[in-house]
Parts: sequence; structure tokens; C-alpha cells
Amino acid sequence: MAASPCLHFRCLGLRRIRGLTMRNLNLKPFLLILLGFSALVWFAIATASGLNMKNLFDFMRPIPKVVTADLLLIGFFMKWGWRWKWLQGWLVPFPDLNGTWQGQIQTNWKDSQGKMPGPIPVILTINQTFGRISCVMRTAEMESRSYVEGFCIDKERQISQLCYSYTSKPKASLRDRSTPHDGTILFNIISKPVQKLEGEYWTQR
Repeated sequence: MAASPCLHFRCLGLRRIRGLTMRNLNLKPFLLILLGFSALVWFAIATASGLNMKNLFDFMRPIPKVVTADLLLIGFFMKWGWRWKWLQGWLVPFPDLNGTWQGQIQTNWKDSQGKMPGPIPVILTINQTFGRISCVMRTAEMESRSYVEGFCIDKERQISQLCYSYTSKPKASLRDRSTPHDGTILFNIISKPVQKLEGEYWTQR
């Protein structure tokens, strides 16, 4: 019977260098904002055009322009607006983690002499849009890329986490002692006093 894969535990801490299926939106406040915006656009068009609101045809005439304005607002929000800090929390449930983070890995693995290696410097690059997020981590010996990502956000339980699975590929010259492998990382997102990521990860090796 084949042996089961061994999972090794590591600790990881990162801070950003300033430079998915996931629940992307708190729907109720967004719909209220969209409804208010639509009403303002409709009123502005009706007033500027001198439409007779008692006439059903005149009442309906601004609708195509209102829909166009709504689509432009949604497009702007999905491209840029969701990043605004004052929208995060009450409207956008997840934080903006875009950027380059630097930190270190501490493994619990021990060599044949029972010694544990020291901290390993690491760089994590996060590319995030409104609908997806990707993570690339690099050390002096390897590069890993995420393929499944997601946020776990629960305000009532004070949980704010980023979790992703990845494939790690060591440099070709090191593969005699360090083989390609998959793993999973679970980061706690800490916002105060400074934004940083701390967590654990597991590998098949």
C-alpha cells in the first residue's frame, strides 16, 4: 500500500511594500446606491429635456439613458471604485491587497541532525481585481503560483482571511533535493496598526 503524502507545516509573515469564488459585494447597500443614482439621472434628464411626467411616453423616454448611466457606473466601480478604502467593509466585504509584500517563512522541518532552518526571506506579489485574485510567491530557490483563491470574511466572528492553493516549482538546479509540489496557504489579514498578512501553509512534501 502506498504511503500517504506527508504534510509539513510552516509559519509565514508578510508586510506590504507600498508602491475565486468570493462574495464580492454587500448587495443591499449597492442596490440602494444604484437605485438612488438611477433616480437622480432620470430626474436630471427629465428636467433638462422639459418632459411632461404626466405623459407615460415622456415618463419612459429617459430609461435607455438611465440604463446606460447605470452600466457606466457599474463598470467604473468594478474597474476602480471598489478599491476606495471608504467603501471597504460596508459595501465591498474584502480588502484591497494589491501590491508587493515582503516577509519570511519559518518551517518546522528538521534535518537529519535535528536542526531547524532559520527564517527564509520571501516576496509575495498579489494581483487583485474586483472579481479575482492571483498570488505569486518567490524565494531565492523557488516560485509558486496560486490556482484556487478565495476570501473568508465574517465580521461577526472577526474573521478576515485569504486562502489559496498553489503549485511550487524550485529552480532547475535544485530539483535533486527540492521537488515541485502543491500546497495551501491560509493568511490572517491584519489591518491595524499596520496592514500585514500572517498565517500558515501546508505542503505535500
